[in-house]
Amino acid sequence: MSSEIPMRVAVVGATGFQGGAVARLLTERHHRVHTLTRRPSADRPPLPGAAFVAGDLGRPDDVRRLFEGTTHAFMTMPLVYEGGRVEAYARNVAAAALEAGTERLVFNSNTRIPLGPTDVAAFETRRLAERVLRDSGVPLVVIRPPVYLDNLFSPWNGPSLVDDGVLAYPLPAAARTAWLSHRGLAEAALAALSREDLEGRTFDIGGERSLTGGELAAAFGRGLGRAVRYEELDPAAFERSLGRLLGPETAAGVAGIYHFMASGADPLLMADDDGVSTEVLGLEPPPVEEWVARQPWQVWSSGESSRH
Repeated sequence: MSSEIPMRVAVVGATGFQGGAVARLLTERHHRVHTLTRRPSADRPPLPGAAFVAGDLGRPDDVRRLFEGTTHAFMTMPLVYEGGRVEAYARNVAAAALEAGTERLVFNSNTRIPLGPTDVAAFETRRLAERVLRDSGVPLVVIRPPVYLDNLFSPWNGPSLVDDGVLAYPLPAAARTAWLSHRGLAEAALAALSREDLEGRTFDIGGERSLTGGELAAAFGRGLGRAVRYEELDPAAFERSLGRLLGPETAAGVAGIYHFMASGADPLLMADDDGVSTEVLGLEPPPVEEWVARQPWQVWSSGESSRH
């Protein structure tokens, strides 16, 4: 298998940030992308070169139509944390992939997953999905990302970062984290789809190196050319803010990861894997400060900082 040979890829989740980044990279590299969406055509994100299939992940016939004529698949689960729905989605994808003769399916678990069982739905539903896909017999590669840099380029972080030099996030300052960009996820996904002899492997993907909160702030400072300090957000306050945007159920699912990290139960969960994934997947993630320097942070400026 070679990335030089065009693939026809069913991308589950391409209308979201993570799947969208993967779909864009695939089309940039001249692979054909099919994706499933419930959104009307006027409300779909711009994905030049992608073919949209109208349908729902919960309907087996819709998923089967998505996979028709494809050779490979990439799946990011939507922000759903109810076990029954997640299991049904995974079973529908597995059945469609097997019927289509999918050469390889790459599953993005959305998060790292602790070794032992937890009471955190964000971990356990993804562990369940991995198991369903693996047990189905479809040729599978799993990638488990840590936390995304793109989360920090947001209306919650941007203004305080640009105006006040405060980088606030609900991770303990001491938690070493291999921060990854959506583009970095896409590069890992493409490698997992196309490099040989990876079936059955699981990779804890991540950025160039693990950073504490203070080290992350220093990298942001270098990228922005100003002093930046890290501030730990209370996961409960983060969950309440997120709830106003996504609703309480989804917010609780997402925030479960941060409550777990705040507990200190597995402080290295989001850390790098000593270079294993970058070496096997042939990746060269750039330093965080390079990513920071490329973002248009001025969109978050209130103009206050220019008056100081």
